[in-house]
Amino acid sequence: MKRVLSLVAMFAVLSYASPASAELKFGGDVSVRVRDESFDAAHQSTAPDNLYYQYRARLNVAGDFEGGYLFRALISNEAPGFSGSGGANTTAKIGGGGGWQTVGYGNTELYTVGFSQLYFGRNYGESHYLLGRLPLNSTNNPVFDIHLYPKNPLDVPATTFNNDRLFGVNYGTKIGSGDLNVVVGVFDNLSKNNTSGTGDGALNDGYAAVVSYKTRIGDVTVEPQVLTALNQHDTVTQTTYSTGLPFHQGIRPVTFGANVSVPAGDVKLGFSGFHTSGHGTTPSSTIYANPGANVDYSGYLLRAKAEYGPFLAWYDYNKTTDRSDSITHKYTNKFVWAQYKIPAGKISIQPTVRYLTTSDNAATSETKTSRLRSELWATLTF
Repeated sequence: MKRVLSLVAMFAVLSYASPASAELKFGGDVSVRVRDESFDAAHQSTAPDNLYYQYRARLNVAGDFEGGYLFRALISNEAPGFSGSGGANTTAKIGGGGGWQTVGYGNTELYTVGFSQLYFGRNYGESHYLLGRLPLNSTNNPVFDIHLYPKNPLDVPATTFNNDRLFGVNYGTKIGSGDLNVVVGVFDNLSKNNTSGTGDGALNDGYAAVVSYKTRIGDVTVEPQVLTALNQHDTVTQTTYSTGLPFHQGIRPVTFGANVSVPAGDVKLGFSGFHTSGHGTTPSSTIYANPGANVDYSGYLLRAKAEYGPFLAWYDYNKTTDRSDSITHKYTNKFVWAQYKIPAGKISIQPTVRYLTTSDNAATSETKTSRLRSELWATLTF
């Protein structure tokens, strides 16, 4: 609490700076929600139906200075956001993340507040640069989900588990009728091929780049994108929860596709399509769980989205084929998100439904699971 008060006091002092030199703006939201989770019969013995009570607070700070200089910050919680123990498997089922904190057993939860996003830069009008912990907007841009979680990229995992941000640098400029954006960042901060005292591992962290170009064709907005690893990655692929091991390691996956926005009267329609692939051999190194393992997978994700006034819904379809082992696995996932926002004075009430089905078809066997999350949010935005 003292840490939070110190941050608030610091920004309060800065807000009295001369209007000619700077302008600070504050905003954010405080939310509570109740979540009910239903699983298929196979999970009932380990995760029976239960209500999870969660909360989060987010403070946005924006500073704009003379000469186009700026900074942005998001102060939020990045605790795991689940009750009890059980490791990665529990995280996958109960969830949280994205700033949400679940009320723990005996009220023992620890709310860890910090800078979830913090970056600065300069705006030149038709171009800009930004440095720091950058927001990804991954809830509305599934390129990060399919790239980081190819086995099951649905139910916004990049927002939930990666806190929707990346440490890196962004440069954007207007080219022709559209806007070009380039982000280079660090997906994993673990140096490879490092010999003690030599410095030969200094630039062997997991770097990636995403390049996008957003333009309009008539009333249609089109944004093609490419997201590629620049070197071998350790932590960019989804954990296999039964073993606690990464899906694959030491590879350079590439993802490409586009987001398209189409106006239709009072309805906003959006469509997304992305393809990802990873190939190679896991290097023989002590930092990898399966050195020498073959890696050969590819997959795609399709999204159709509609927004009409207070109603928002989208449908995701994903299929990924993993040929890395002697037995080929075909993962098929489907997901529906639907929400309705009800204004109630300064507070909004938001019923939300999130339904996910998964299928792992391997040779002559197939494993199917399903998960229904019904949630009721109450949010005060300021």
